[in-house]
Amino acid sequence: MIGMRSATTVERAAAMAWPCPVDTIELQRISEIESDNWWYRERRAIVSGELLRFSVPGTAADIGAGAGTDARLLAAHGWRPTAIDLNPGAVALARAHGVEAYEGDARYLPLPGGAYDLVLAMDVLAHIDDHERAAAEIARVLRPGGTALVCVPCDMGLWSAHDVALGRVRRYTRDALAELLEGAGLLLDRLWARGVLPRPVLRRLRHRTTRREDLAPLPAPANEALRLAMAVERRLPLRSWPGTWLFARARRPG
Repeated sequence: MIGMRSATTVERAAAMAWPCPVDTIELQRISEIESDNWWYRERRAIVSGELLRFSVPGTAADIGAGAGTDARLLAAHGWRPTAIDLNPGAVALARAHGVEAYEGDARYLPLPGGAYDLVLAMDVLAHIDDHERAAAEIARVLRPGGTALVCVPCDMGLWSAHDVALGRVRRYTRDALAELLEGAGLLLDRLWARGVLPRPVLRRLRHRTTRREDLAPLPAPANEALRLAMAVERRLPLRSWPGTWLFARARRPG
């Protein structure tokens, strides 16, 4: 890609020290279920709603893009997306779906500074020990006035084998996420919770299992019930309540 940032030898060595958070088998499994899974559908709906805020599509970077589902969503809305993922298997899957994708560490993005109107970081910061560096990189690649849309899991009280299976190292409070983004030099426009209604059910289910993963497709009735719960939640004033995920919209000053 023209203008991509080259990592130094030190940066490459640091990147190699951070293992891929999800192996290729799990990536393939996620790729297969995410089209119908209640949460991935809800997350795509939230991203689509946020895209309506822009008068015209522009350039976008999808960090921790996995198989490129969100990048394809961006393209469907007229954006010009670039997908970045540390896992070469994820990059291959994204490219197989027609996405411009590159292997790269979120802490040392192989992207030019000030080049993107929008950066997505969906469920990626929670996987990174040095998330401050990753947040700073998001700010670096945004153009002045550009927008970052971030999603993270919330509340360490919900920590379970599900988080371990996904390679997470933390869940966030509202204050922690706000501090992270503002510490990177971004201006926080909005921070809100999702997954308020399913939270008690998810907490019970995930704390009852001793498995290290629960990424298998849900039974259809359970998936539909959770989808309906999220549809109801959209119509209720619950965004300040404790949820399962946090979303934040922030922008680079300028």
